[in-house]
Amino acid sequence: MPKTFFITTAIYYTNSSPHVGHAYEMVLADVIARYHRLKGENVFFLTGVDQHGQKVQKSAAKAGVPPGEFVKGVTQEFLDLSKKLEVKNDQWAETTSERHKKVVRGILQRLFDEGQIYKDKQAGYYSIRQEQFLTDKERGPDGQFGPEWGEIEFREEENYYFKLSQHKEWLRSYLDNRSDAVIPDFRQTELRNAVERISGDLCISRPKSRLDWGIELPFDKDFVTYVWFDALTNYISFAGYDPSLSTINSQPSTFRDKWPALQIIGKDILVPAHGIYWLIMLHAIGFPDDQMPQLLVHGWWNLGGAKMSKSAGNIIDPFVLIEKYGAEALRYYLMSDIATGQDADFSEDRLVERYNADLANNLGNLLNRSLNMVHRYCQGSLRKPREGWKLPPDVIDGYKQLVDEYAAAKASVRPDVVIERSLYLGSVFNGFIEAQSPWNLVKSSKPEDRELLEDLLYDCAESLRILAMLVSPVLPRAAHGMFDQLNWKMELRGKEKRFSLADAEWGRLPDGHVVGKPVPVFPRIETV
Repeated sequence: MPKTFFITTAIYYTNSSPHVGHAYEMVLADVIARYHRLKGENVFFLTGVDQHGQKVQKSAAKAGVPPGEFVKGVTQEFLDLSKKLEVKNDQWAETTSERHKKVVRGILQRLFDEGQIYKDKQAGYYSIRQEQFLTDKERGPDGQFGPEWGEIEFREEENYYFKLSQHKEWLRSYLDNRSDAVIPDFRQTELRNAVERISGDLCISRPKSRLDWGIELPFDKDFVTYVWFDALTNYISFAGYDPSLSTINSQPSTFRDKWPALQIIGKDILVPAHGIYWLIMLHAIGFPDDQMPQLLVHGWWNLGGAKMSKSAGNIIDPFVLIEKYGAEALRYYLMSDIATGQDADFSEDRLVERYNADLANNLGNLLNRSLNMVHRYCQGSLRKPREGWKLPPDVIDGYKQLVDEYAAAKASVRPDVVIERSLYLGSVFNGFIEAQSPWNLVKSSKPEDRELLEDLLYDCAESLRILAMLVSPVLPRAAHGMFDQLNWKMELRGKEKRFSLADAEWGRLPDGHVVGKPVPVFPRIETV
């Protein structure tokens, strides 16, 4: 059985409603998953929600409802957003599920039995936002804990600890030996520097006396599991991992066929959660180095240079944007106006500007004018170009480079670059039409001008067929609309397998192919 490409997002914390940053991560993961399906690969795409922890318990209390009821409502909002954005995941993770709890308890019991978890008393400063005790290494140059830790309070309590520090040398060696453990590479440097600061062990429990909304420890019913030790486990619990089996080779084939995963996370949860806690947890339960997940770390969408946050009151509601502009416009903007791994400032004006310029005026214009001319000048029928007819070198070179970039997996790391280059090819064809002036060729009585007109219109239609495939990961609905108007693969209408990179070979439209009538796929967004 061929290896499955496993992609997962960080699961979304359910203490508050989703914002545009969540929408970005959902779409980024969906685009990468669609890209790999476009290449003909098997894909397992996992996403979901993290439903436990102190912040959830506090938010539920503030709302005056039990935590289970609270997270059910917020979870539904994330499900609704995923559906509106046309995110096609294969599995939805919820950390309150019995399936997940069983795996978490199994891993905890195993680590406890092996002596990697112990009980101790700790007194120190505690970050309520991050739900963890802090050490002096978290203090800034001024001796204070930074704003990233939120509210800090002093606590003294007994808890269980995981021997994190004993795996420090392993993690250092792993990152030194694998250059692409984290992408982009500057994030790996950031993680490698953070590893040097590991000094103590990880508190992996909370006493029920102050937190009862969590997974109960299997070896002490007076404690629940620390939220990160619970949430991170979802990446394997929902992929079929069995904690009773101690080696990767003994795991069921359904798990081994998927793992390891590409995990898409925000930059704020690389250190320490995913880059340190998660990798060390996997190592501690027997995952070898070649079975470690790869971490794709994205930046933030800011507003006016500041990170969006509910407390700051600068959250952008993705539901409002979808209602106003449509899911495709939002998907396109989120993928095209940020470089993966970097931060960007969100601008509604910029969303409208890019949609109108890149989609309505460029790709949409190419579609409408090409099909209109095929119907007006050739009764809707295409003729294969004459033998010896060649497109201009910039068109051929641009097309070949695009297909090569897709095949070489560049789209999985930088969808912004690939979508930009695809639309550039559309602008090249619009320029090609202007240069050849088919509206003048049709008036000519010369046979060679008639042949040139038919050659030109065939190539315009063929460029649209290939462009629809290349933009389909980002703009799935529009790509179907383009195929519908080209009257292409109608038997697969609405199905994702309609798009295949193997079909991106120039000249697939047959001689005599009849195209449909144009209908605007990218109507301009008019602002008052």
